[in-house]
Amino acid sequence: MSLHIIVDGYNVIRQSEQLRIIDLRDMQEGREALQDMLVEYRKRKGHPITIVFDGTYAFSPDTRRQRFRGISILFSRHGETADTVIKRMAAREKERALVVSSDRDIVSFVRSVGSATIGSGAFEEKIFQALYSGENVGMEDSPNTGWIPTTRKKGPSRRLSKKKRRNRDKIVKL
Repeated sequence: MSLHIIVDGYNVIRQSEQLRIIDLRDMQEGREALQDMLVEYRKRKGHPITIVFDGTYAFSPDTRRQRFRGISILFSRHGETADTVIKRMAAREKERALVVSSDRDIVSFVRSVGSATIGSGAFEEKIFQALYSGENVGMEDSPNTGWIPTTRKKGPSRRLSKKKRRNRDKIVKL
């Protein structure tokens, strides 16, 4: 099952130390810096990525949907927020989507429709790990479960809920 990463563009930019500085100088440069990071990440991992921005801040009103080196860039329509677009995409994609945002409203809605979420800061760390760890393209991380062989019974009381296990599995794929 392919994982579609939906990124709340301005949320990630404003939560990041490096991208926020670039964004304060010039909003277009901030968007381009995020796009460049995600292009390199996509080269390493191969997941389809869509970045959603508020169309109010777009440099040209006629460019609602773009493609940049394999990444979809989507601007919301006039009078519509990026949050609405992200929620609609998550509802359509359901379990296939992983939404990157630290906005509580988006996170709670996305979880209610069955999609996984990850915070902007945690996603940025995953990007840097993928870019600077020397991983090869297509290699999957083997999750370190921390399991130590023992005869002691733990039982289901310590097991994560099914929804949380699915969310964890999708994040591990990053």
